[in-house]
Amino acid sequence: MNLEERLGNIEAMRGVLVQRQSVKEYYTVEEFARLVGKSCFTCREWARLSRVNGEKRQSGRGAHAEWVFSHAELLRYQRDGLLPRL
Repeated sequence: MNLEERLGNIEAMRGVLVQRQSVKEYYTVEEFARLVGKSCFTCREWARLSRVNGEKRQSGRGAHAEWVFSHAELLRYQRDGLLPRL
């Protein structure tokens, strides 16, 4: 198999992976952190300090709600970065 064939196969696999990706309405802290390349702790702190817009949702694991981030907020963060400090 030559280099051009291998590159063609890689591009074909990449196309399949892109089609499989689905846009989620909301992301958990873990998913958001992975997508922006930061730690979970950092993303929770950003939400707590209103540096990114997050929502608290009941997780079903006791009295503590968990942070979730909308897809729109992910796109806003990727485009504009952190919100200014209050």
